[in-house]
Amino acid sequence: MNSPALKAFSVERIGAGEKCLVVDLDACTGMDSTFMGTLAGIATRVTAGGSGVLQIANAGTRNRRSLEDLGLDFLMDIDPVDAAWLESIDAIRTQLDPPLPPGAQGPLQQTKHVLEAHQILADTNEKNQKTFSTVVSLLGAELEAKEKLAGKPKEK
Repeated sequence: MNSPALKAFSVERIGAGEKCLVVDLDACTGMDSTFMGTLAGIATRVTAGGSGVLQIANAGTRNRRSLEDLGLDFLMDIDPVDAAWLESIDAIRTQLDPPLPPGAQGPLQQTKHVLEAHQILADTNEKNQKTFSTVVSLLGAELEAKEKLAGKPKEK
């Protein structure tokens, strides 16, 4: 539900030249694979130029373990102890705009988003390739069927 808006916001900020993105998981009680794939995609985009970083704040034990289990801790800094924002995180939170509203997506866009997130996870390492290969195949078939129903040509 939150990952499409997070992805859109991060693409906008990276396009504006941001080199350090911070995702605060303080209120997050758990993440699904789509959200973690979205985080991996953001990490890949922000680090593409060589000097960017995705930092995760307040991951908590459960979320940290989930990210580490998928090998995503190598793509992002989880609870960095030397982050510039760490001492002022409470003040920063009070200055933030309200959370992004979930982006309204139709079934086709939602399937594309979920497929992309899982493809990113599968591409991260061999273990994830095995774990998510069936999901990627099923989502690819689902997307193709939805595109046929919508009368759209298959995207490469």
